[in-house]
Amino acid sequence: MRKVLLLLAALAAALTLGVAPAAAITDGVPDGDGHPFVGLMVAKNADGNPIWRCSGTLLSPTLFLTAGHCAEAPAASADIWFDSGPIQVDPNYTSIARGGTGCANPDVEGYPCYGADATGTPYTHPDYDPDRFFYRDLGVVVLDAPGVTKDEYGVLPTLNQLDTLKTRRGKQDVMFTAVGYGLQKINPVFIEQELTRMVAHPHLIQINTGFTGDFSLLLSNNANTGGTCFGDSGGPNFIGDTNVLAGVTSYGLNGNCAGTGGVFRVDRSWALNWLYTEFGSLL
Repeated sequence: MRKVLLLLAALAAALTLGVAPAAAITDGVPDGDGHPFVGLMVAKNADGNPIWRCSGTLLSPTLFLTAGHCAEAPAASADIWFDSGPIQVDPNYTSIARGGTGCANPDVEGYPCYGADATGTPYTHPDYDPDRFFYRDLGVVVLDAPGVTKDEYGVLPTLNQLDTLKTRRGKQDVMFTAVGYGLQKINPVFIEQELTRMVAHPHLIQINTGFTGDFSLLLSNNANTGGTCFGDSGGPNFIGDTNVLAGVTSYGLNGNCAGTGGVFRVDRSWALNWLYTEFGSLL
């Protein structure tokens, strides 16, 4: 069983649609046209009903990178929107978790049931374990043809590219660009929600430590730098202001989405080998 604090965060933003449609990166700003290749993903079960939502990045017209816990069972398919938002929830939609009829309601015509820019099939890393999700928290969605064409896409890092940050840390400020559609604010009595693609610039806190291991990063999550929250899981954390992926939003250590945010590294051999070996023809 996952530890409670990691469970709260590891959804590091996968918010169940039955709870409430969420909004944006904490203390960030609307992304607008800044990252049109970053999308909002709705995972659906075998009956075609939404079960949770996440964020993710197009690596090519047919390959969408996200977190493993966003692609895990019972997710059988995924719908993806690339609108910068706000994306409006269809007023006739009520989730099955709330006693509604989900996408079986014939009056529902829009989000989260219909109108997506792409659909596809989710896959998790072969070593992904729901009980240790943060260890290999990587997933993809292979889009149905013909895919989605953009002027540019997210770019995979080189092998062990982030290791150099360990020696640079303390000598200069190491900044990342986090993008996603998650909650903007949350506390015991308040949730700020709107399905808008948001951007923030968290800073490096830990890398290659006993806590992060060699598979994750800890980034800042505060009012000065912004950070990630529920709904941002799977979304990209780019190196600096580039479109090179350091990793995907994976977990948090605070139920109010404050303090620090965990990122699963994509520069390690177990991530890159899987992506290039299994999906290289789509990159």
